[in-house]
Amino acid sequence: MTLAAGVAVFDRQTGQFVHQEDADQRFRSASVVKLLIALDFFARRGPEYDVPPDDGKRLEVMLRSSDDDAASYYWDQLGGAAIVDRTAERLGLTHTAGPPPSHPGFWGYVAITAADTVRIYRHLLEDAPRPVRDFVMGHLHQATRHGTDGFDQFFGIPSVFEDGYSIKQGWSGFHGSSGYRSDRAKPESVVDLVNDALHTTGTVGPDDRSIVAVFTLHPSGTPYEQAYAAVTELTAELTVPGGVHVRKADK
Repeated sequence: MTLAAGVAVFDRQTGQFVHQEDADQRFRSASVVKLLIALDFFARRGPEYDVPPDDGKRLEVMLRSSDDDAASYYWDQLGGAAIVDRTAERLGLTHTAGPPPSHPGFWGYVAITAADTVRIYRHLLEDAPRPVRDFVMGHLHQATRHGTDGFDQFFGIPSVFEDGYSIKQGWSGFHGSSGYRSDRAKPESVVDLVNDALHTTGTVGPDDRSIVAVFTLHPSGTPYEQAYAAVTELTAELTVPGGVHVRKADK
């Protein structure tokens, strides 16, 4: 296979999509599902939306450094695939679904699309209670260079645009990566669970003007560095209102 991509860029200032390419194509979410996990955590904590210290630490490392242990903890605590069902209904997600019934613990197998990811960020920025928005987006704006699994997560948006962006990245299938609980026998699924997945999602520009969602699949066995470069190149080709490209000398 060649690189497969689903892309959506939404300008919040005009309220219009700037770019859509296979935006409703389903991909396995990998760590992008952590946005849904965080939103479901807050769903029943109003009106104060307080965060106990232990949860604050887990959520911080899950959102900033894409920690898988934190995601698995909440996946178990909050009811697994029910997290996806509840959040999809609340946010009006049209193509997001839980993992295959045979693999209920595999949160990285959640099906998601670029268009639905735009809806998630729009909910966070425009509809979520202020404490929820500030908490989640605040951590996404302070993403660390590396995930807790050691992978460099500054491909795509962070490599293309000047500081001020927020990100929630996803990677799955590459040697040494997780993104889901290890599984030798891939189940039947509505999404590709074989080829390597690398996704860059987040916001770009002043006041989170543009929402960017780029989901990609690469032939199984693709070196991480090669996929990293391909996703960054694809992202750099997009028109993103409010985004200022990093000077080549700074990369």
